[in-house]
Amino acid sequence: MRAENSATARTSIAVPTGTSASRTDGPVHPAATDGRDPATAAAGRDSSQPGPRPGTLLAALGVIAFSLTFPATAWGLEGFGPWSLVAVRSVLAAVIAGACLLTLRVPLPGRRHWGGLAVVAAGVVLGFPLLTTLALETSTTAHAAVVVGLLPLTTALFSALRIGTRPSRTFWAAASAGAAVVIAFTVQQSGGALSSADAYLFGALLICAAGYTEGGRLARVMPGWQVIGWALVLCLPLTAPMAAIALSYEPVELTAHSVTGLLWVAAGSQFLGLVVWYRGMAAIGIPKASQLQLAQPLLTLVWSVLLLGERLTPAAPLTAAAVLVCIAVTQRARS
Repeated sequence: MRAENSATARTSIAVPTGTSASRTDGPVHPAATDGRDPATAAAGRDSSQPGPRPGTLLAALGVIAFSLTFPATAWGLEGFGPWSLVAVRSVLAAVIAGACLLTLRVPLPGRRHWGGLAVVAAGVVLGFPLLTTLALETSTTAHAAVVVGLLPLTTALFSALRIGTRPSRTFWAAASAGAAVVIAFTVQQSGGALSSADAYLFGALLICAAGYTEGGRLARVMPGWQVIGWALVLCLPLTAPMAAIALSYEPVELTAHSVTGLLWVAAGSQFLGLVVWYRGMAAIGIPKASQLQLAQPLLTLVWSVLLLGERLTPAAPLTAAAVLVCIAVTQRARS
């Protein structure tokens, strides 16, 4: 991993004649062109970002990493309390990120980016891990996967509101169909009953979508690993004391499962997964990248079978095929 100058260097962006740019947020960023004239978007793209195909691969790797989060969290809860697990995973991830930032001597982000980093921190570093971990105390991983099924559509909506993207009707139709298929499948897997954890799950859905959207926007002007790296470091003054307090109150049992689960959610889900995810989002756009997550609940169910011993119904292959069709449509739809 290496530092990239795009995090600090002020790159001049060509603006077509007749287009005005706001001067309150620095130079025009490529994120502002999502869903608009492709030529304008190409003109503003950071040359350090990967192209569409590599970007899709990076986003897909992020989805695979995220699909292991719920099973790994279930493992972690075998030996840690929910507050301890969330706090310790954030501290460990911050140590990894901070070491990378220090080793590569990455300068502090510009002042205008700290607000966005705070949203990322609140959404993907603290909010989503805490709410889903609390939910998984009483919910199965299959039921919790409902959140992930709704996340792509919610992220696309947040993107439209925050960045001004305007996906096509075909895109929205395919995204809605894919979300409906995933929701129906995961609800059927959990027996069709709503648990007391639903409030946690829907809260996690909203706050994570906001964090994904803001992180995807920031990843257009700085390397994705620095986005999540600085967000993790920003939370360290809060998560370190929280970890110390939680560990003193909640019992800890170090087992192979609990330690493996903790290490994965810290290094894999909290840092490395978000590194490739944000970089992929920057390359192919937030709406298209978010639709790749339609496959995440199905992957989570597969891991649940292999790692947690849950039984998978015969409906899984049919649902997987339907979701893949929806993903293919959203990837081809103009956004």
